Amino acid sequence: MEYIVYVSTAKTLMSEKELIDLLKVSRDKNKKHDVTGMLLYCEGTFMQVLEGDKNSIAMIYKTIELDSRHKNVIKLTSGTLKARNFPDWTMGFASVNAETLLEIEGFLSAPDKTLSDSTDHITVNMLKTFANTNKLHISF
Repeated sequence: MEYIVYVSTAKTLMSEKELIDLLKVSRDKNKKHDVTGMLLYCEGTFMQVLEGDKNSIAMIYKTIELDSRHKNVIKLTSGTLKARNFPDWTMGFASVNAETLLEIEGFLSAPDKTLSDSTDHITVNMLKTFANTNKLHISF
């Protein structure tokens, strides 16, 4: 099992509809390739972790690098995992526009819901820092 964490910048700020569409497509693709992870978005900046088979992760990451909606795609870290950090999430999601995204399946804005505190893995810590810094609510 492998993982990759990257950040990128949206070429333009994304509307709620664009974010919802991106989330739906990402979840479908990730499910098809047995990839799990989380996508965070705040005012034009994305941070994402992908977990799964090495070839699936490489293919999805390459697609992201070539996606015309992204620029400045920077791989922060990658490596191997013994177990998934996000085993049930085809794509967890959080956005600063949480109030308007409550109706999306898998989106939860309750402030008492946080990423698991039981792990010290770098991917979870990076996501927690990004979410906390940007005052995001986490999607499960």
